Amino acid sequence: MAFIKKIIVSGMIVAVAAGGYFAYWATDAITTEEPAIEFSIAPGSGAHAAGQQIAEAGVPIEPLLFNLLARVTAKSGKLKAGAYELKPGTTPLRLIDQLVRGEFAQETLTIIEGWTFRQMRQAMAAHKGLKHDTVALSDKELMARITSDYKQPEGLFFPDTYLFAKGASDLQIFRQAHSMLITRLNAAWEKRDPALPYKNPYEALVMASIVEKETGQKSERGMIAGVFVNRLKLGMLLQTDPTVIYGMGARYEGKIRKRDLETDTPYNTYTRSGLPPTPIALPGVQSLTAALAPAKTPALYFVSRGNGTSQFSDNLTDHNRAVNQFQR
Repeated sequence: MAFIKKIIVSGMIVAVAAGGYFAYWATDAITTEEPAIEFSIAPGSGAHAAGQQIAEAGVPIEPLLFNLLARVTAKSGKLKAGAYELKPGTTPLRLIDQLVRGEFAQETLTIIEGWTFRQMRQAMAAHKGLKHDTVALSDKELMARITSDYKQPEGLFFPDTYLFAKGASDLQIFRQAHSMLITRLNAAWEKRDPALPYKNPYEALVMASIVEKETGQKSERGMIAGVFVNRLKLGMLLQTDPTVIYGMGARYEGKIRKRDLETDTPYNTYTRSGLPPTPIALPGVQSLTAALAPAKTPALYFVSRGNGTSQFSDNLTDHNRAVNQFQR
């Protein structure tokens, strides 16, 4: 009888020790030599399979203990598949929570104001964190996956920094950027001056793209838009170089010549009146605001001063004087 009692006591001591070690292990930070370790959990994986996948990715964790911890905490069937990142200081208990919450490894992609849609597609195709589902699609096919309202993609995506889970489809980013642009455009359109010479929000978007390409000075965008709005109202040619450059496409080699200004294209605002048929770039929120709330100004001309700012003029005589002063 005494022997049995000793066995029971010994078993209890071992159980307590094991329980203490398990509790210590579950709350102690996982020590790694790497600043961060990436791993993935395949769809349909249970706790045991997830533990094995984590260990195989290089995370120093015991799959059996991981499986036991998931079961003890009643989270074994709640682990979400996806790409993750183990960061310094993470404990096994925190790791379980990370998988239950679906705190996937985050990636970022920045779309720059003034980029063309072609540049946006190139940046997304080169991003290693995205799943490239749209690379083989033409622009037309891509737009059909995003919206039925527009056929041409230029200007219809909002430049911003986008966060997404590693391995997310690039189509997700395209849809998000398009939705954001439409939301911003419609909000600005609702607050517009009814006297503006735009038939619809799309024409305002075209103007915003021109403003975006005409100046890097945020403070001047309202004035630039004011000049172009004045010209539209008077039926004057817009005569803006960025539209000519866009219409030249691959022929543009960094410099506009006289013959380029005289060569007619749908985007040559020296040969054609009104706005070009589509935007020429991805405008940011300040250019959208400028296009729909332009400065009240009598100016009809502007010329670069050569320092990033512009000289505005109300008449051709003053404009020619400014051109002589700052350009010639």
